[in-house]
Amino acid sequence: MKAYRLAWVFVLFCLLMFVAGCTAVPTPTMPVEDVNVLTDQETEAGWAGVDPSGQSLTFWHQHRGDRAEALDALVAEFNATNEYGITMEASHQGDYSQIFSKMLTLLGTPDVPSLVIAYQYQAASYQLADGLVDLNSLVNDPVWGLSEEEQADFFPGFYASDVFPNFDGARLGFPPNRSIEVMYYNIDWLEELGYSNPPTTPEEFLEMACRAVDEPFSGGVSDESSLGLQWGHSPASLAALTFSFGGDIFDYETGQFTYDDPAAVAALEFIRSVYDAGCAGDVVERGGHYAAFGRGKLLFFFSTTSGMPFAASNVDGGAGFNWGIAAPPRRVDDPVTNLYGASISIPRSSPEQELATWIFVKYFTSPEAQAKWARASNYFPVRQSVAADLDEYFEENPNFETAFSLLPYGKAEPSVPGFEFVRDIVREAMVSIVDGADAATTLAELNAEANAFLAEQLAEQ
Repeated sequence: MKAYRLAWVFVLFCLLMFVAGCTAVPTPTMPVEDVNVLTDQETEAGWAGVDPSGQSLTFWHQHRGDRAEALDALVAEFNATNEYGITMEASHQGDYSQIFSKMLTLLGTPDVPSLVIAYQYQAASYQLADGLVDLNSLVNDPVWGLSEEEQADFFPGFYASDVFPNFDGARLGFPPNRSIEVMYYNIDWLEELGYSNPPTTPEEFLEMACRAVDEPFSGGVSDESSLGLQWGHSPASLAALTFSFGGDIFDYETGQFTYDDPAAVAALEFIRSVYDAGCAGDVVERGGHYAAFGRGKLLFFFSTTSGMPFAASNVDGGAGFNWGIAAPPRRVDDPVTNLYGASISIPRSSPEQELATWIFVKYFTSPEAQAKWARASNYFPVRQSVAADLDEYFEENPNFETAFSLLPYGKAEPSVPGFEFVRDIVREAMVSIVDGADAATTLAELNAEANAFLAEQLAEQ
């Protein structure tokens, strides 16, 4: 892991040198003076003198299937209706990690996209190279910005999530949607086992998970063995369980990771106890837990609420049972879960392109577009005025309403540079602990390495 960390630092160092001008070669369509330039118009006179007309833009995203089609429809509507002749092209560029890897090689070059999907910790890494536009100047611009009423319409927690204290309060992204980490469960199977509600404590979870192994679901549609839990070794799931066990993975006062929190140790010891009892197994392929769940062979799994349409399609095409979602089992009185979601960031280019991209961002996060996007994507909308009109959708989708009711109990993972790498070593530690490594020792080592890497990242600012 230490070799990997040093390699990552070297990559970021090279990136910083690259952005400084080592190797960038402008193309004929983008003069070198237009690349990564912050003009006096942006810093002093605002954006009033910038003309966004006729700009051609690109939006790198991770969406596939129905979501990609819904996004394409929104982009087409924007292209047909905006008064500036701006055209946006939405382009699938792989998953979040693949997009992040591509962005590291393109920041500060003419090939950077106009708009990119990015988790907050990814945006923080981009900003180590001064690669993103601080959207505060656009949000508050008297001509192009959002009114106080419009700003107040965003859920406060969502709206604040892209402001980075480590970068002098810069707003490095804007929220198009949000999700939470939840526990999926088979309602009909639980009822067959004699339970009327999902588990709320680790002890209840272990009991139900092991009952599922011994008493398979009557409606299962394959001959495979039943499991109580498939565990994906997801850092997001660990964060959710740590929150639910009364702890945190980051101390915001000291600016340090706290993966050695006793709650994190207890959470992973709990997961290992389910393995040790023979009631849990790994997610062995992408989406495998959704598929096993849909076949009626898996009682529980943890995942994002944005996966609810995928769960529904697997169940509808499989065992056809009633299913639900709930907060993870907990050691605290109220439910707690992990609130997260990627935002959209504007890489530095030219003032005209940056302003044109912001105009699209305003459209995409408008109440009208948000209402369409929430229904098509099953993400939570970021505008309160949209959520107030979701009664009919809640009635049609009770699991979405359940998830929405958990929003007040959400906590967030840290938005610090290099967290993409930290998540990789978190996964390694989680696998080691399930395989028998001492949880407290392993997490203490992980925490020391995570904080050492964070210090290296912050030193690059």
